[in-house]
Amino acid sequence: MMEIINKIKQSQFYINYSRMWPFVKPYSFRGLMAVLICIPIGGLDAVIALSLKPYMDIVMVEQTLYSPWYIPVGIVAFTSIQGVLNYLAIYLNTWVGGKITADLKFELYKKMLRFETQYFDRKKSGDIVFRFNNDADTACNGLLNNLKVFVSRIFSSVSLIGVLFYNSWQLAIIASVVLGCALLPLTKIRKHIKDVVDKSTAATSKVITSYNESFAGNKTIISYNLAEYQKNKFADTLRNLFTLQIKMVQRTSWLSPMMHVIVSIGIGLAIGYGSHLIVTKQITAGNFVSFITALIMLYTPVKDIGKNYNAVQLSFMAIERIFNILNSTPKILDKESAVELKNIEHNITFENVNFEYIKGKKVLDNINLNVLKGETIAIVGNSGGGKSTLVSLIPRFYDVTSGAVKIDGADIRDFTLKSLRENIAVVFQDNFLFSGTIRENIMLGKKNATDEELNQAIKMAYLDEFIATLKEGLNTQIGERGMLLSGGQKQRVAIARAFLKNAPIVILDEATSALDNKSEAVVQKAIDNLMQDKTVFVIAHRLSTIQNAQRIIVINQGKLVESGTHEELMKIENGKYKALYEMQFKKQLQAV
Repeated sequence: MMEIINKIKQSQFYINYSRMWPFVKPYSFRGLMAVLICIPIGGLDAVIALSLKPYMDIVMVEQTLYSPWYIPVGIVAFTSIQGVLNYLAIYLNTWVGGKITADLKFELYKKMLRFETQYFDRKKSGDIVFRFNNDADTACNGLLNNLKVFVSRIFSSVSLIGVLFYNSWQLAIIASVVLGCALLPLTKIRKHIKDVVDKSTAATSKVITSYNESFAGNKTIISYNLAEYQKNKFADTLRNLFTLQIKMVQRTSWLSPMMHVIVSIGIGLAIGYGSHLIVTKQITAGNFVSFITALIMLYTPVKDIGKNYNAVQLSFMAIERIFNILNSTPKILDKESAVELKNIEHNITFENVNFEYIKGKKVLDNINLNVLKGETIAIVGNSGGGKSTLVSLIPRFYDVTSGAVKIDGADIRDFTLKSLRENIAVVFQDNFLFSGTIRENIMLGKKNATDEELNQAIKMAYLDEFIATLKEGLNTQIGERGMLLSGGQKQRVAIARAFLKNAPIVILDEATSALDNKSEAVVQKAIDNLMQDKTVFVIAHRLSTIQNAQRIIVINQGKLVESGTHEELMKIENGKYKALYEMQFKKQLQAV
């Protein structure tokens, strides 16, 4: 008995059921009702087959004038009850399925928000959409819809097999053996489809990615005449998906025809041996007609059960993918002993910091740096040298490979992520704005800000004149990713958001590098306001904008090679900073 129980616990159905139970439990009463309703839906199938025996014996064989009136009335009544119950089962299944799907998606979305930046670096947008959204639909819809089918068919089969044995135990044994042979191939189907399903998932994700990229990159596609290239690339993706769909058909669609053949053999054997039983007076004609009707009603859904079983297997695989995500652990988490960071009192230090995106390839190499409270540090160097990576370690977008980043002598990994990030405001080169209004995007810096605080942030970001020109003012819709604003306007909205946050640490990651000179001048004024009384890390593309920084550090190929004021660094013969500055200055002269 224990061995049987262990086998059940190791079965894929049990594993998936136990995983899904926490999501099913809140709606278990309605879910149970939906399942219980399926029992009479299936069981009532036997009524038609069973009623044919007395009807055939009395009317067709004895040929009496007065047939039992209750038989046709009963068939209509039971069929009507079946119809009503079927509607209730569909309604309850849809309700429960919708609730469970929504809960699953919500849990997946919460999990997605907890993943570190590096997780998204490795993923495509299509993978995220498919695995965090589409899989939830596949898991619930396929499982619940087919659960109704399976429960009703199980009880239909039980009741119909009862009719078979009632009419002839000899024929019933033949029918049961054939039924077992027909269902046997179902045990092998999972192995046949798993690798194709995995590849199809990746291909479908690629289709979604293509749509997302074409939407976000429409200007690049137009300006570089990439429509033909994108079209051909998308066609290749669709061809690959089509090939996988055909493979799925090749590996699964043999199931229904094979069942059809096996079932036909069963019907043929029943008719042949049944004729012998009638002739030898072992059963009546009524028994035989009732038996054949029950047999056909039993076998007909079995022929198509392969399709439903495939859908259930796809649901099981989607459940596995979902719980692989839900059971995974983000790499950047709060320690159990993490404390809140209240403020920065003294300094921020980088102690022997090393960092790798890919194991064995150092991006930062033994960085040591001490930044005092209220100090403005400018970080310069060649492209790809590790400047942005260095400042990304402070809010823990990534964690150091070795060494430590400390605030007031405490490792930042000892602080809660929420409190650490509450103390840091970041303005990126390409700031992300959410669809909605200007007001909503600025208020993200402090969701309970007063009107006075909001207006002050707008003024300090030099947004007030621009907003005054808008008919809807702060309530102007800016489109997805702020597409309806210019680059300079987007930056100033982001600066107003950071200003409203009023965090003691400010990170400016090439905040003006993508702007023209006129926009840069306005944005730079806004940045100057933002930097007041803050500890600031500035990554600047134009060296002329950071000459007044209290200290400039030069990062070259992951190493901190120079540190000092502008004047001090310019005095270093063959210095990296001096070379960068003179190269940029020459380009400016040439442009003039």
